[in-house]
Amino acid sequence: MKALTWHGKRDVRVETVPDPEIRDSTDVIVKVTTSGLCGSDLHLYELFGPFIDAGDILGHEPMGVVEEVGSEVTAVRPGDRVVVPFNVSCGTCFMCAQGLQSQCETTQVREHGMGASLFGYTKLYGQVPGGQAQYLRVPFGNTLPIKVPDGPPDERFVYLSDVLPTSWQAVEYAAVPPGGSVVVLGLGPIGDMCTRVAAHRGAGLVMGIDLVPERLERARAHGVRTFDLDEYGAKVADAVRDLTDGRGADAVIDAVGMEAHGAPVAKAGQQLTTLLPGAVAARMMKRVGVDSLSALHLAIELVRRGGTVSLSGVYGGMADPMPMLTMFDKQVQLRMGQANVWRWVDDLLPLVTDGDPLGTERFATHRVPLEKAPEAYEMFQKKQEGAVKVLFEPWPVG
Repeated sequence: MKALTWHGKRDVRVETVPDPEIRDSTDVIVKVTTSGLCGSDLHLYELFGPFIDAGDILGHEPMGVVEEVGSEVTAVRPGDRVVVPFNVSCGTCFMCAQGLQSQCETTQVREHGMGASLFGYTKLYGQVPGGQAQYLRVPFGNTLPIKVPDGPPDERFVYLSDVLPTSWQAVEYAAVPPGGSVVVLGLGPIGDMCTRVAAHRGAGLVMGIDLVPERLERARAHGVRTFDLDEYGAKVADAVRDLTDGRGADAVIDAVGMEAHGAPVAKAGQQLTTLLPGAVAARMMKRVGVDSLSALHLAIELVRRGGTVSLSGVYGGMADPMPMLTMFDKQVQLRMGQANVWRWVDDLLPLVTDGDPLGTERFATHRVPLEKAPEAYEMFQKKQEGAVKVLFEPWPVG
């Protein structure tokens, strides 16, 4: 089959690789029809070389049609249309029963002290082959795939793999009061969808902050009060307070994470790790703060006293400095974590089955064949051509 594989910093290639096979009686093989390009894929493209090997298959936002099932699979059968969550979770352990599929005890990567394995990611998360490919082996066939109906296009459902549950959880964790105010930092795919979910769930004032004109315009088009950080700079906090009776927002969602702008020291540290020997770089990235914390510090400044900061953006270092005095004094509540995909399926399925209130069918800015994936990664990384969300068509290729 054809698959997108990693070969080094900014070097991804579409190659012929062995087809996946049933290895366990509860496995299923999915023929992938659509797979998304995620902002966190850029972490692999740019930064996480010490934790990934040449030839690893990327991608964790796939959906498709069941091609083959193991002998003990009864929940799906060949021909069923399914979405594959990015968490590799068993659905039956203690953590999964608590709705914490991202902490699944069956697939935790204990060697690195990490939570559940993820499709198409690094050794820190199990190094499981990903879904930017023609076929994907999916374990836990009775509990992991999300069965969806035939009929509506893939664009309606594919975001159940990551974008929708990540955004829904970010808004849930933000605890925006009815009619309250929320700021979303970063209007990429997750931030954009967070603004839509927040409005759908009853926020009275949804604000968005970004640097990219096309992303700001896209958010404004569905009612978000936007701020261009290049224009407002350090005055953006004053602008938010002006709209919130001088207090600041009830909640702030950081959808930027380690991709934040404006911290040259952190950027230099990130780039330095790519030049170090693999083992040294891995230790540095796991134990030392190599993140750009501009967005998180801004979130803490923007939130009102007693408000909530919700982190959906990924941070990587363990020694990143936090403004604890300010957080304590403001009584800021902080919630974060990988999305627990299955925890939110019951909330989300009606929104993509009975209608499309979140605009999923028009959410993608680019849909390209898999063989064009290397160019799409470069375009997305450089924020060119208005790229916000890219979907790949892995089948057929060529």
